[in-house]
Amino acid sequence: MRYQDSERAREVSDRTRRFIDEVVLPQERELLGQRDERSDADRHAEGERLVEELREEARKHDVFGPQIPEKYGGLGLDFGDLLPVFEQAGRSIFAMSAMHVAAPDEGNMHILEEAGTEKQKEEFLRPLANCEVTSGFSMTEPMNGAGSDAKKIKTTAKKDGDEWVIDGHKWWTTQGSDADFLIVAARTDLDAHPYVGTSLFVVPGDANGVDVARDIPHMGEAGIAHSEIIYDGVRVPEENLLGAENGGLAIAQQRLVPARLTHCMRFMGMADRSLDVAKAYMDERTAYGERLSEKQNARFEIADAEMRLHSARTMVRHAARTYAETGDASTECAMSKVFAAETVQEVIDTCVQACGGNGIGKDLPLADFYENVRCFRIIDGADEAHLRSVAKRAFDDEEIKPEEVEHVTRFRADTDLTSVGEDAS
Repeated sequence: MRYQDSERAREVSDRTRRFIDEVVLPQERELLGQRDERSDADRHAEGERLVEELREEARKHDVFGPQIPEKYGGLGLDFGDLLPVFEQAGRSIFAMSAMHVAAPDEGNMHILEEAGTEKQKEEFLRPLANCEVTSGFSMTEPMNGAGSDAKKIKTTAKKDGDEWVIDGHKWWTTQGSDADFLIVAARTDLDAHPYVGTSLFVVPGDANGVDVARDIPHMGEAGIAHSEIIYDGVRVPEENLLGAENGGLAIAQQRLVPARLTHCMRFMGMADRSLDVAKAYMDERTAYGERLSEKQNARFEIADAEMRLHSARTMVRHAARTYAETGDASTECAMSKVFAAETVQEVIDTCVQACGGNGIGKDLPLADFYENVRCFRIIDGADEAHLRSVAKRAFDDEEIKPEEVEHVTRFRADTDLTSVGEDAS
């Protein structure tokens, strides 16, 4: 399918495709093909070494950091131009890390660029952009704390002289146990509505009182930690406040709208590669006297998968264009997130089924992709939270009155923040 992508977007997307097919996939196959010969720890260490090597190759192929501003060493693509590039990157989990477009660092760089002071950008953004440090985004809380419903946030930050003191309990903080710094959401005005009484702070990972309780065992995304963290009297200087005081969830929304759309494209890259694998298998595999690719039902299932992916791509591009033009695409983003997640899951499931035993085996990437995409229907806001957001707009419900948010900079009164949470991304 042809889309109205810019010439530069097509150019970088084509370079990314060649980089992945010629450089990344041969290395990926070699590493994943040795599952039975190495321990999980050895494979993880080998995977980290491989990513470091591939990052150098990404720089040589001029595909490193497409979303990172040129002043920080990236390509500085416009948001709309990133979509086809991120889709190509999604064809390999290793490629996403190699190109430095994987969450949570990708979203945190966006936050720091948009809301950070010049000092914060030099101290945190520049080394993060250069892969010298790692980061985490710490907002989701256990049980009755903040998740898809961000207004239930319980972590607090209280001013004490020229410092903030943070107390709270978070979990599903992606990369939390490895993070050199964390962006932490905490209530700073307990008398205000949480949407307008919450702030973001940059917290060093080794600060006193930061206790990584555990890395939570989870489906999919092998090698990526999602941590449970206790913040017990953590002190940070007042200059570590990120953006406006009490404006944290508005900033988070600015992070999560584009991050959800780029997430959609990365997962569609997984689906696209899954279709490549399935179609190749179906062309070779014979059953009951003919190739699988000649059987009408199998052909129609692939056709349906192609149509649904085309619909999802078009929907995401429309949401991205709306966001670029208006700065607010919460409803369009919610629609895209639900539709893309469901579509990608169904497409990859079709590909697993088409490949039979090879589909559920780990010689092919399909089983790993399926585990990852099932997580996507939960992370960055569960399906139900986004459907609630769409329904609110459909019924013209209002949850926040305009006068409640006038004092928060860069915050639209009609912005929906009910699905800000679930930051395992």
